[in-house]
Amino acid sequence: MIIIHTMNGSPDFLPRVVAPLLARALQSFPVVVLTGSRQTGKSTLVRHLAETGPPRRYLTLDDLEILDRSRLAPDALVRSADRLTLDEVQRSPDLLLAVKRSVDENRQPGRFLLTGSANLLLLEKIAESLAGRAVYLTLWPFTRGELAGKASHGKWAELFAAEGADWPEILAAGEAEPDDWRQLCRRGGYPIPSHLLPDDEARTLWLAGYTQTYLERDLRDLAAVGSLVDFRRLMRAICLRIGNLVDQTGLGRDVGLSQPTVHRHLQLLEASYQLVRLPAFAVNRTKRLIKTPKMYWCDTALALHLAGETEPRGAHLENLVLNDLLVWKHSQIEQPELLYWRTSTGEEVDFVVEWRGRLLPVEVKSTRRPRVADARGLQVFRQEYGDQSLPGLLLHDGEEIGFIAEGILAVPWWRVF
Repeated sequence: MIIIHTMNGSPDFLPRVVAPLLARALQSFPVVVLTGSRQTGKSTLVRHLAETGPPRRYLTLDDLEILDRSRLAPDALVRSADRLTLDEVQRSPDLLLAVKRSVDENRQPGRFLLTGSANLLLLEKIAESLAGRAVYLTLWPFTRGELAGKASHGKWAELFAAEGADWPEILAAGEAEPDDWRQLCRRGGYPIPSHLLPDDEARTLWLAGYTQTYLERDLRDLAAVGSLVDFRRLMRAICLRIGNLVDQTGLGRDVGLSQPTVHRHLQLLEASYQLVRLPAFAVNRTKRLIKTPKMYWCDTALALHLAGETEPRGAHLENLVLNDLLVWKHSQIEQPELLYWRTSTGEEVDFVVEWRGRLLPVEVKSTRRPRVADARGLQVFRQEYGDQSLPGLLLHDGEEIGFIAEGILAVPWWRVF
């Protein structure tokens, strides 16, 4: 197990935002599934949970002996303890059938805690979804607050609960200090490179090893990929286009792959929590399924590494904001929708957060001195959706908080999270 140290160097566990929801789910459901990309800290979290809660037996399918048992005698394996944690279950799809049979005999809450480095609901080879028996949670890379040992995310919920006039006071409160988003992007949110490794060179070596492991082992567990070289070129092309619309034809042309192959590879990247597709906002929910999504990456440091970039761009700051929003979203029982907005005339808002019948438009600019022109998309959005829209947030790299236009609050990104 990897020991995650706190900022003061003590060997304490860094708490995660999703942990309270995970503990609550185990009190209500016979099966809880915790998924997320490899090395986000799932194993560390579930083992810590066993140390602080009811005892659980821990087995990982990364252990070849356990993997073999899961394939030869899955029913015996799932009955080997009253409470059982099974790590990396995507490596043995038939194991879920055994879990289902066991749960149908005994639906006591908290019996099974499963983790996986892939979204089991998106994998074609996973025939059993445990519908009606399981709740699915997601662990994303560390937020800025989690790295500081606070198990916190942005002040998104507080903004929804308050009047717009009170937002400056809410965002100015607390202990937030200016931070370098470029350095945060280089560190990323994976526990080891973001927290335990001392310098950029060590992080680069770790990211190279992570990429190789993902390509050579994790992908083979998920699906057959004809050419790992082509697959890696596609990852590079995506990471160079962070924040852009998904253009499968264009991606295929740039990397020499057919559109159907690109489509299949994008599905794999999304299922393994590498690619994040952000849907378009529309009042008509059916249209959201038709409009082209934008693409981001699960971790900014990994995106920079795959793209061969050393200097983060404004799109990486967008990605950093999205990462925090994803952690907040997946820590809520009533989850918000995360979307973007774009008109046919080119007006755009980076993120639209839809929650409890209200809309929060968010624009991200890497400038230190935001201008009224930077708020144009937010203004058009608020005119379009009227009372349904909260004030717009213009996140920037400066230090001043203030209304830059009517209903548009310019605020340093680090004040929000």
